[in-house]
Amino acid sequence: MQIFTNIAEIQEWCKAQKREGKTIGLVPTMGYLHQGHLALVRAARQACDIVVVSIFVNPIQFGVGEDFEDYPRDLTKDSQVLEQERADAVFAPSIKEMYPTGYNSFVEVLGEISSKLCAKSRPTHFRGVTTVVSKLFNICLPDKAFFGQKDAQQVMIIEKIVRELNFPLSIVRVPIVREEDGLALSSRNVYLDADKRKQALVLSKSLQAARELIKSGERNVDRVKALLTDTIKTSPDANIDYAEIYDAADLSELDVIKGQVLIALAVKFGTTRLIDNLLVEV
Repeated sequence: MQIFTNIAEIQEWCKAQKREGKTIGLVPTMGYLHQGHLALVRAARQACDIVVVSIFVNPIQFGVGEDFEDYPRDLTKDSQVLEQERADAVFAPSIKEMYPTGYNSFVEVLGEISSKLCAKSRPTHFRGVTTVVSKLFNICLPDKAFFGQKDAQQVMIIEKIVRELNFPLSIVRVPIVREEDGLALSSRNVYLDADKRKQALVLSKSLQAARELIKSGERNVDRVKALLTDTIKTSPDANIDYAEIYDAADLSELDVIKGQVLIALAVKFGTTRLIDNLLVEV
C-alpha cells in the first residue's frame, strides 16, 4: 500500500492505473476509521481493481465553534487498518496542499436539497463537502466513489453534483453500519461518556418506532414526527436539532407518507451532535 501526501504524485499514479485498464474505487474519509468506513473500503475492494482511501479532515466543512481542532485523528492506526483491508493507496494531504495560499474556488449546490436538515444549523457545511469531494474526484480519477447512507443528505447532494457537473463516475451508497445495540457508527461516538452513549440509543429506537407506526398504516407525517420527537425526549440530555420526514428522492416536503421516505435525525447529547436516518418504503 502506498501513502501519498502530494496531489501531483497521486494524480499521476492514478493516471497510470487507468492506462493499464484498471478501475479505481475512491473512499473519501476524514480518518479515525471505524467499521462503517471499512464497509466502504470492502465494497470498493469488491467492485474495483484499485482502492484509494483519502484521509483529510476538511476545514472548510466545519463552521465556527464546531469541533475541527478536536476532531479525532490517528493516521498511523488508520494506515495499518487500511493495509490489512488491502487498500492500494492512501491520500493524506495537508491543508496547505489542498487549499494553498490564495485558494478561493468552491462548488456549491443551491436549492431545497441543501437548505434543510443539517444545512439549517451548519449553513456552510455542504459547500465545504462538495468542494473537497470535487477536488478528490479530479485528483484520484475514480470510476466509483463510495459513501455511507448514514450521511444521507450528503450523499444525495454529491449524487447531484456528479449528475449535474458531469463527473465521469458513479456513486455507490453503502448501508449504515451499527453497533450490536443499534447505535450508528460515527467517529464522534468517542466523545460520549457511558451515560450519554446509553442515551444515544434513543436515536435508533425512535427510528424503529416510526417505521413500525408507518407499517401499521399511519400515513400522516405530523403524527409520525410527533412519535419521533416524543421518543427522543425520553432521554434527558437529548437536544433535538431536527427530526424530519422527506421524500427520499429529493428531500421535498410531504404531508402524506408515500413511496420511499427518508426519516432523518440530528440530536445533541451534551456537546456531541449525532445523526441517523432510515429509509422506509410504502
